[in-house]
Amino acid sequence: MTKKSIKAIEALEEAQRIALAPFVFQTAVSLRKLGVFSYIFDNRDKDGVSLLEISEAQEIPEYGLGVLLEMAESAGLVIKTDAKKYELTKTGYFLNYDKTVNVNINFTNDVCYKGLFHLKDAVINQKPEGLKELGSWTTIYEGLSQLPPQVQQSWFEFDHHYSDGIFTEALKTVFSKKPTHIYDIGGNTGKFALQCLSSSETISITIYDLPGQLNKALQNVRDAGFGSRIQGKEIDWLAEDPQLEKGADLIWMSQFLDCFSEEEIVKILKACVTVMDENTPLLITETFTDRQKFDNAQYVLEATSLYFTALANGNSKMYTATVFKKLVEKAGLKIEEDLKLGEYHTMLVCKKK
Repeated sequence: MTKKSIKAIEALEEAQRIALAPFVFQTAVSLRKLGVFSYIFDNRDKDGVSLLEISEAQEIPEYGLGVLLEMAESAGLVIKTDAKKYELTKTGYFLNYDKTVNVNINFTNDVCYKGLFHLKDAVINQKPEGLKELGSWTTIYEGLSQLPPQVQQSWFEFDHHYSDGIFTEALKTVFSKKPTHIYDIGGNTGKFALQCLSSSETISITIYDLPGQLNKALQNVRDAGFGSRIQGKEIDWLAEDPQLEKGADLIWMSQFLDCFSEEEIVKILKACVTVMDENTPLLITETFTDRQKFDNAQYVLEATSLYFTALANGNSKMYTATVFKKLVEKAGLKIEEDLKLGEYHTMLVCKKK
């Protein structure tokens, strides 16, 4: 992503915005949580609302509310009219009401904010040094089932927001392969398994995941009434020689491999190759940074890479399709179909060489 040349004064202003970005971010978070953005918007037909009115209506001390709104005005989140009343700007509106922005801001604040303080150390040590802010695990995946409720909710909402929307479209390709037994690698909370099982009366699924996540996924699927067609296998992909059992006629991975380094991705794919025959499709769904139509989408993905660096595992990222294809081929696979899914995703349908 490149930007055109700008004047020195504009560059300085941008530098100042970056230098003080945490102040703006926490101002936005506070105004959202205090209901100030919502109150201003709900009263938009009154040509703005005064500081005193907001303070009394929301029961927020006038001093603290005042400094928040002053910062919000400077940051372009609200405007103050000549009558000294506040109105919400379009930016403020999207911060409060846009679903994707809400998912991103909650993920940043609840999951990543404290951990990102350790980003430099994570880069140097190649370990998720910021993870200590959440718990004492080697990777965040070991602790997902143990995270505090709000942190866990924000993590899963972020993860699901960027994956669930393409399942219906993806299942068209899955069902076109006429599978009877699917391996769902990295089953998360079981959402893909649930959608797949509810759309077919014959398919059975085995989920491979870490114990905490696996138990959660299996319980969700069983609670939905599909216990007879679901089973789970515990696996640690960071072990020296992770192994799958034979028996799948389709292997599914959705936003799973970006949780690993390039070397680990090759190891995982090679483990899959050992239980595949020439007719077994392996479907990989990812959001590649070099395949985004809008700069905004690439921006989000590259920020997510820093989450992987500082908190998740210290060595993975959101990859380019160019790099990913090389890893697939290195593992002994060939790409037979390269499909676009929705606005952000790519599905690679792979077969054994």
